[in-house]
Amino acid sequence: MISMVSLWLPILLSAVVVFILSSLIHTVLRYHANDLRKLPDEDAVANALRQWNVPAGEYILPRPNSMKDMNTPEFQEKVKRGPGALLTVWGGGRPSMTASLIQWFLYCLVASIFAAYVSSRALPAGASYLSVFRFAGATAFCCYAIGGWQDSIWFKRAWSTSLKNTLDGLIYALFTAGMFGWLWPR
Repeated sequence: MISMVSLWLPILLSAVVVFILSSLIHTVLRYHANDLRKLPDEDAVANALRQWNVPAGEYILPRPNSMKDMNTPEFQEKVKRGPGALLTVWGGGRPSMTASLIQWFLYCLVASIFAAYVSSRALPAGASYLSVFRFAGATAFCCYAIGGWQDSIWFKRAWSTSLKNTLDGLIYALFTAGMFGWLWPR
């Protein structure tokens, strides 16, 4: 078993590499550019939300008051009439890209810490590159990719978006695995 402290370098470097890769994916490759579509009359929807002073938060439409209400004829009619929607509202002004980037980097660190933990409990010092690659890569893939599938299952996110995010997760996992394999204690 290897101490987590001895894995600080692959943890940090893999987080940095994933952070840079994600920036390249979103700014150069741009295959996520159309993940979110524009509403047909965006200004009218924004004006309506402003008029109702909807506080920041997540909303679903229609929303029953209870599980029991889901079976009432009134609620069933709302569902039938449509539309259904999930809506995330944030306040006015431009969202802070800095705060999001810091949170993303911290997320990358956490994913690398999990990869380090699982690998360090399963493998000894001097383990082969491929063994380290498999453990670190599988763990990183679970961190970066699998959790997003539930958004398509439960919240109607387009499966194409989840599959693109899964591809991103695979890329991040492969590079994380490579860092750990390369820098594994001998």
